[in-house]
Amino acid sequence: MSRRPVLKVRDLTVEFAGTRAVDGVGFELAAGDTLGLVGESGSGKSTTALALLRMLPAGGRITAGSVELDGQDLAALPEPALRGLRGRRIAMVFQDPMSSLNPVLTVGRQLDEALRAHGDAPRACLQTPVVRPEGGRVGVGVRASQGGGGSPCGASATDDNAARCVPRRRPADGGLKTGPRAERAARAAGLLDLVGIPDAAGRLRDHPHQFSGGQRQRIMIALALAHDAEVLVADEPTTALDPTVQQQILHLLARINRETGTALVVISHDLGVIARTCRRILVMRGGRVVEHGGTAEVLAAPRHPYTKELLAAVPRLDAPSGAAANSTPGEEPLLTVRGLGKTYGPRRRPVTALADVDLELHPGETLGLVGESGSGKSTLARALVGVHAPSAGSIRFRGEEFGVRRGGGRADTGRAPRREIQMVFQDPYSSLNPRLTAGRIIAEPLIAHGLGDRAARERRVAELLEQVGLDPSWADRQPRSFSGGQRQRIGIARALAPRPSVLICDEPVSALDVSVQAQVIELLARLQRELGLAVLFIAHDLAVVRQVSHRIAVMHRGRIVETGPADRVVTAPEHPYTAELLAAVPRLDAASRPGAVLPHETVPPSKATALPAALPAALPTARSTR
Repeated sequence: MSRRPVLKVRDLTVEFAGTRAVDGVGFELAAGDTLGLVGESGSGKSTTALALLRMLPAGGRITAGSVELDGQDLAALPEPALRGLRGRRIAMVFQDPMSSLNPVLTVGRQLDEALRAHGDAPRACLQTPVVRPEGGRVGVGVRASQGGGGSPCGASATDDNAARCVPRRRPADGGLKTGPRAERAARAAGLLDLVGIPDAAGRLRDHPHQFSGGQRQRIMIALALAHDAEVLVADEPTTALDPTVQQQILHLLARINRETGTALVVISHDLGVIARTCRRILVMRGGRVVEHGGTAEVLAAPRHPYTKELLAAVPRLDAPSGAAANSTPGEEPLLTVRGLGKTYGPRRRPVTALADVDLELHPGETLGLVGESGSGKSTLARALVGVHAPSAGSIRFRGEEFGVRRGGGRADTGRAPRREIQMVFQDPYSSLNPRLTAGRIIAEPLIAHGLGDRAARERRVAELLEQVGLDPSWADRQPRSFSGGQRQRIGIARALAPRPSVLICDEPVSALDVSVQAQVIELLARLQRELGLAVLFIAHDLAVVRQVSHRIAVMHRGRIVETGPADRVVTAPEHPYTAELLAAVPRLDAASRPGAVLPHETVPPSKATALPAALPAALPTARSTR
């Protein structure tokens, strides 16, 4: 017997100024279901997610179809009635926590606002640990199925937490109101504890910038859980997170789904994430659903040509490196780093970002640099381009030392090495000046280094645009006129402008969908082949790194813990940390592999099923969440 759908989407159509962004999308979700929406940028998946909660940006409107939540059409509800459902019965985890969280409010204040938003307690006793603001867990809710009196959820009258257990449904008088501020603070701390934030009560006073990227995403999930929503929509919840943190977030979403029966919709351009979290998949292109079905079946035997294209573009960890076929490294190192160290802060309490780092980069070689957030990858990159002066060690370019502080003075970076070593940045949206034209952006290094007159610079800009696959006539356009992939091509052209020998690519494809990612990787490979560039490729995606690299160096807590040929490091890692990184990489066969995040088991028929009190203890340790 099929389960009753909690969410029904029928022929959903969304338009922006007459342009159809979502065209006739439909699906159903029952309690405990998991659904993945995949597609490249502009396919309509995020617009579909926003339409479910009727949170479309200015100019967007639902022109046809329905979104029914337990029989109520959200598309037709008046705004006051809809506000009573958002966050309480259907909630969303947004893509970028830093832009979604208020930077001037503490996390505790933002959780307090979420708890006060609807004025009623959660629908079900989630068994959330209640933590006093001064610290210390004082009790958890009790399953409704355990029986007993004194509490609507079945807790006994003597239970320390009985007063905090609440009815599954609101009574006729409007339901129980949230308690005073101290009570809400206790529940807010319990929510942070539930999603695995160490010292939850103490960290209520911290602001978003004081948390790591993975911890900020956990806070977004805690906000969505404040009222035990029946449907949780997660829009790109793991984008730009390293594999270990990504795995933790996916585990958390999976446990919430499995142990509460919350229906989960995950939007992602990463097919590995969908394979690991969702039982069903919808593939979108141009606002339409082109293929849908069971995740394992669709990924194993795709029917639509577009789905096949997406799968073909996904870098695979089990595929051998293609770097050897692209170029042959020279024997003499172009860039040599020995004993490099970098510390921040006062001398009495320094923070070590780099410690005794050794590496070599040869002409025509791609060296992949991997490690989780905070491992020191970007600090090393900034030291190599002369932005940060190292505290110890040496950097040599063509045998000449540069960029190291001597005798307490400023580092002598030297103009020649700066011109020879250029950088491609991670975010193509924030790394380009929105007020400048593409041509002026590309010409900036030429102007900075005094290379050529105006006419020569214009010729060089046109040459570079053509070299990276863009029309030279687009030089007068501003960044907002380009897609993400095109913006990254402009960033690459800017780095190539002064004819460097070394290109440092800091997460150059992490913000791009798989098809655009493949195009940018192919562009970098072609440019290396044609120009003989040495490339330091920094990334958290080991599958991408193996695909492009001759060798891989693994960083952990400011040190390089393993270096070797790309294929050997991936297939036979020598350091436990490397093995940990490899185990965390989402794989396309996760949906059919034993031990996947979401085992295909019977979904609890009732939302009364509670998260166990031991859940926070089962979450990853504080070290791996930093």
